Amino acid sequence: VQLQASGGGLVQPGGSLRLSCAASGYVKSTNTMGWYRQAPGKQRELVATIASLGTTNVGPTNYADSVRGRFTISKDNANDTVHLQMINLKPEDTAVYYCNINFVRFGSTVEYWGQGTQVTVSS
Repeated sequence: VQLQASGGGLVQPGGSLRLSCAASGYVKSTNTMGWYRQAPGKQRELVATIASLGTTNVGPTNYADSVRGRFTISKDNANDTVHLQMINLKPEDTAVYYCNINFVRFGSTVEYWGQGTQVTVSS
């Protein structure tokens, strides 16, 4: 499984960005995709996740408290692509954002990470 992320960049405080991540390879239709971020000197933290319940159903979403109400995660199930719409960005949102997917295969949970995309919020 490969994850290809795109959409990072430099934006002023209060601005918006949209991240996308496309999964390819053997991806189970029941999975959880999401975004994590890691700022310099800090641990990687969850940003948002979204579950897929088969090929047509998108399930629950989960957000970190720090982004709830500003970030929206969505999923294009047909293309195994997840999007993260970020509005009202703050300097503390500056980090490398990583795409993640996990699912059960042969009775064990497997997960994969994308290469990371830099988001910088600065005036």
